[in-house]
Amino acid sequence: MTLDDLTQRLRDFAAAREWEPFHTPKNLTMALSGEVGELIALFQWLTPEEAANWRADPTQEFNVQDEIADVMLYLVRLADVLGIDLLEAANAKVDRNEKRFPPLAR
Repeated sequence: MTLDDLTQRLRDFAAAREWEPFHTPKNLTMALSGEVGELIALFQWLTPEEAANWRADPTQEFNVQDEIADVMLYLVRLADVLGIDLLEAANAKVDRNEKRFPPLAR
């Protein structure tokens, strides 16, 4: 599946439920923030070692993957509603970061 396929699947999902009126930039941003908060909560009180070993606990592994999926789905939907090409925007940001943070000289 491509990002375009996922975007279309989310459009179809929202349309089939007549959710488009609720998928405003404000609402999608708030939902995205909430999902990021749920992801944060999974790591919040872990030691660095526990966080690095998140896959050791099958429940934690499932929950982390599930919350990351939620974050991605809301981000893709938000970008679609705003008319932003996520790959183009992400690549442009990496380009700017490469200039802002040059590699270390070795």
